[in-house]
Amino acid sequence: MSGLRERQKEQRRQAILAAALSLFEGQGFAATTVEQIASHTGVSTPTVFNYFGSKQEILLAVVEQANQVAVSDARLSLPTFDNAVDAMCHLESLIVRHELEVLPPTIWRELLPLGLLAARPEAMLPLNAQLVQEIARLLRDLQARGLLNPRLDADYVAYFLNDYSTLLFMRLVQEDIPDLAAHAQRVRQMTQMLFDGFAP
Repeated sequence: MSGLRERQKEQRRQAILAAALSLFEGQGFAATTVEQIASHTGVSTPTVFNYFGSKQEILLAVVEQANQVAVSDARLSLPTFDNAVDAMCHLESLIVRHELEVLPPTIWRELLPLGLLAARPEAMLPLNAQLVQEIARLLRDLQARGLLNPRLDADYVAYFLNDYSTLLFMRLVQEDIPDLAAHAQRVRQMTQMLFDGFAP
């Protein structure tokens, strides 16, 4: 019975996320209310608040799911890479692709001026910390395979790569049609420059 209840809770959570995304895309983040999300899902407003404390938390959950899928995909494909730069650029491209799939550039552009991501660092910290930990794990895997200097501080490099990639992503979503090739080239240049100093 407990397993069924957990599955039902997860289904309702996913339904709330799907409804929110549909509304965000249709009328924008700022114009969407929690009451509208509840109505669109077919649940009460207090039910939405039982699952998510705010509209911002719904947004963060969407981004977190996208990042988890990207990291999972990268972990599966990591053994096929024999070059650390290629492996990390592949991870970054997966993150960008998944984040743009769940939230189009128009929504990202709306969020940046509102300061929802910058003005609420306490909300973003757990999400960023989790992603940095995953990047650090992938870096340690590359070290174990002899593709990166074992003395490299994986945690620091992961933090740096995440921050730099976030800045480039903010720049990317300012474009009506994001230039993914130019973005990937910038990421590769910085990653190559960083890793050249840590060659095994």
